[in-house]
Amino acid sequence: MPDPIVAQLQDWLRAHEQELLQDTQTMLRFASIEGPAAENAPFGKENRQALDFALSLCEKWGFNTKDLEGFAGWGEFGQGERLIVSLGHLDVVPVGHGWKHEPFGADIDDNYIYARGAEDDKGPTMASLYAMRAIKEVCPNIPARMRQVFGCDEESGFLCVERYVETEEAPTFGVAPDSGWPCYHAEKGIADFVTSVELLKGDFELVEVSGGQRPNIVIDDCEAMVKVSAKVRAHVDGKLADAWDANVTWKWSDNTLVVRAKGKASHGSRPFSGDNAATRVLRFLLDIAPLEAESYFEELLWMTHPSGVGLGIHGRDDVSKDLTSNLGIIEEKDGRLLMLTNIRYPVTWKGEDLAQTCREYLATLQHKFTLDVVR
Repeated sequence: MPDPIVAQLQDWLRAHEQELLQDTQTMLRFASIEGPAAENAPFGKENRQALDFALSLCEKWGFNTKDLEGFAGWGEFGQGERLIVSLGHLDVVPVGHGWKHEPFGADIDDNYIYARGAEDDKGPTMASLYAMRAIKEVCPNIPARMRQVFGCDEESGFLCVERYVETEEAPTFGVAPDSGWPCYHAEKGIADFVTSVELLKGDFELVEVSGGQRPNIVIDDCEAMVKVSAKVRAHVDGKLADAWDANVTWKWSDNTLVVRAKGKASHGSRPFSGDNAATRVLRFLLDIAPLEAESYFEELLWMTHPSGVGLGIHGRDDVSKDLTSNLGIIEEKDGRLLMLTNIRYPVTWKGEDLAQTCREYLATLQHKFTLDVVR
């Protein structure tokens, strides 16, 4: 039999289920992707509007509130020295392609809400906020303070959390409704690596490549252009006749071959759940390349492996398990090919050691790659 207070909380939540649903839909309709900064809106007007809505709910319910100049905000109730914090975020990643529902429509279909941020992290944040409201109504004299924090920059740089740590009180106990259930007790380290190499020249010249929006999203659309000389055109045509990938299309524009692939986006922490379009493009180019160009595309393709083995950094620990590696952006700039990879490394490892290991591995490759650490 459930505890009487737990039963009261469950009854309260059931009675307010439709209200929770409607407020969650309202929150999901803010297109709170990072945008141009404005006054009191460092991450764009939509993020500002989402934060305003969250704080307005807290004020309506009698919570104390604070706005951290648009970086973050919080709502709190209770009294006492102990501070219990739930940390959520209201910003979302770009929408990508392939949606069956409007990404900011918050449509309900077969008892599911469809929207960017429904799982990461507006839906869980709203659930946490309503849980706090339920506790306030059922247990008004709780001997602690409960605070819901609303971050506005979790997906881009964590500046929201940096501001909070600089100016606000540290919690006695905290949770983040932004992962699996029942509980994750640790988070892997995060690093963004940029590997670069000169664009391939010669008879199979890589002219242009572009794909991806953010390092922490699996690339779902990628295009490359290769200038093919008359010397190897017959070879490439022959390979094209045998090449097949249902997700890859190609066409000739004079002596330039344009290759495009469609993939499937997923969160960068789970690259095996997605289908990286850049990987498909590189594999296709490797399949049709003349012999002298094969090693170039072999090394590039290997670097896209989600385990990090192609960067020489694969491994695991007993606490947080395997490292993951997500190629999130690929582009050319100033005569070089740039690959921005989001790394989630075991919690017991050190980021600086990881970068050094990667540099040592890159030095063993045939082509001269460089590594820059973005974060």
